[in-house]
Amino acid sequence: MSLAVFMETPICLVENIDGELKLNPHALQILTSITKPVVVVAITGQHCTGKSYLMKRLAGSNPFFSLGSTVQSETKGIWMWCVPHCSKLDHVLVLLDTEGLGDVEKADSKNDSWIFALAVLLSSTLVYNSMNTINQQALEQMQYVTELTKLIKVKSSPNAAREEESEEFVGFFPDFVWTVRDFTQELKADGCPITSDQYLENALKLSHDMSPRSLPLLLPSNSQGDREITDKNGRVEMANLSRECIRKFFPKRNCFIFHRPTEDKSLLACLQHVPDRQLEPSFRNQIDRFCYYILSNAKPKTLSGVIMINGRRLGKLLETYVRAISSGDVPCLENAVLSLAQTENPAAVQKAAKHYMKQMALKVDLPTETFWDLLSVHTECEKEALSIFMKHSFKDENLKYQNELVQILETKKESFIHQNEELSTEYCQTQLEYLLQSLREAISKGTFSVPGGYNRFKKKREEIINNYYQMPRKGLKADEALQMFLQSLAVTEDYILQIDQALTEQEKALEVEQIKREAAEKEKKLLKQQQVEMQQKMEAQQRSFEENMNQFKRKIVEDRYKILEEQKMILDSKLKEQKKLMEEGFQMKAAEMNITIEDLQAKIKDIENQNSSWMPMLLDTAGTIMMVMLPGEGKIAGLRLKALATSLSK
Repeated sequence: MSLAVFMETPICLVENIDGELKLNPHALQILTSITKPVVVVAITGQHCTGKSYLMKRLAGSNPFFSLGSTVQSETKGIWMWCVPHCSKLDHVLVLLDTEGLGDVEKADSKNDSWIFALAVLLSSTLVYNSMNTINQQALEQMQYVTELTKLIKVKSSPNAAREEESEEFVGFFPDFVWTVRDFTQELKADGCPITSDQYLENALKLSHDMSPRSLPLLLPSNSQGDREITDKNGRVEMANLSRECIRKFFPKRNCFIFHRPTEDKSLLACLQHVPDRQLEPSFRNQIDRFCYYILSNAKPKTLSGVIMINGRRLGKLLETYVRAISSGDVPCLENAVLSLAQTENPAAVQKAAKHYMKQMALKVDLPTETFWDLLSVHTECEKEALSIFMKHSFKDENLKYQNELVQILETKKESFIHQNEELSTEYCQTQLEYLLQSLREAISKGTFSVPGGYNRFKKKREEIINNYYQMPRKGLKADEALQMFLQSLAVTEDYILQIDQALTEQEKALEVEQIKREAAEKEKKLLKQQQVEMQQKMEAQQRSFEENMNQFKRKIVEDRYKILEEQKMILDSKLKEQKKLMEEGFQMKAAEMNITIEDLQAKIKDIENQNSSWMPMLLDTAGTIMMVMLPGEGKIAGLRLKALATSLSK
């Protein structure tokens, strides 16, 4: 299905009906039909700030989100627009426009918090849109970011410490972009020009404007002055909390400012219809820079830096999140990943097995001339299948699904071997039966029941054998079928030999001895062929075992590298945050971060030294694969490896 066909216009993905979030089945079907990785850009912010216009510009198409010209919020719930990514050819750009925050017509502000939380959970880049400037009021309006740890949890364990858990959010949260519309100030600090990114960082500096006499907001005050100080300090605390949360949850953040698009108020009321030439040049340049940055830098959506998300997976995650919210529960990222793995890993097994069968059908022309011809193609197709499984699987606890794939491929390989032998046997028997017709006709006519008939019979038999050897595509059962054919002629041959009066008793004995010798040689040759095939099969199984282990170890190393890079990124952001706190004069807050930083450093060291931690899993997997693939002593060795893995894991 073409994206251009089913996404000509945006569609509501999450409906907000009377404060209850519901999924639109049609939109969900569109999303889950996308098998390519997705770059998800969500835009959120206060209502009537022009969020939908930014999304329209990012889409770069004629259709547009509903853009209100009145103070009433137009976008309800979360709207989706999927378009081909302009620079990442194998990716799809998923744009999410969220309902405006802080709408006075809403009865329940908690609804805003859930909309914001879903935007964070679904996106790889989150755009927060505001008006005029990043000031105290704008930061106070960002209270939604301070509620994230209440609305989302990383670990499923009820005993998980919230402070420790919050450090894990960075691996799941998107990059952050703050856009400021109708910006009229100069980008300067201390009289020097600054960038918009520096402007954001200056705005996120913690404020010291707090009186020692400040009281908790919920306690009564004795005077109007006390109440004013308390209210002021409460706002400062809230703004500081928003600053801290943005700095902690979104280590990668940028800022873009936009001047007014036009001074003509009549044009502002219908901005979606205004051609670019009627907009202010500075605004056009700023919009172009913003779009270029987002389309060039927005990353594909991943979970914990390792799990690549496509449309199908994003839809499954969305279902899990909305189901949790609707039931009054808090979405758990760990449970969502495990739930996704339970549907994706079986699909990865089937995808890999299907690829194996398709490639075997294309590359193997049954019956094969030799056993090795079949095994060599099997080895190649098995390697491709394992690679596909590794690419599409994740969180394969105890290698359950990889072992399942190994068993499936082994069963299918044996099926191909059996089919190969059957086709070869059937073809050879058919051809021998055809060649035997002329011999039977000669026997029925009495051609060999005369003096010297036995020699004539032998000559005819050799002629049949020679013709049989010249036939192509007999397969690996050619010799076995011929042996059975010769055995079927033994009684007839003895009869012709007995009635051939021209032969002496001595000649008869010599002929009988020669027949026995030839039969023994053919039996010996057949036995040797079977031994060679068995050896080739064992060698192929050994290669399959080694390929399974190599790909498993390679995936462990790759995943460990990604996790290590993510942890280093988190550590780097914490060190920078600690340095900022010290520069801003918050020595105590900076000191409190030492425990978190030390924990991250220890975790990184553990990951770097994890060469032995996954050894029990590796041994257990090796044992399972050996028990599936290897015969006799190989199965016993597999049992021993699994026992060793159990002892090491204790």
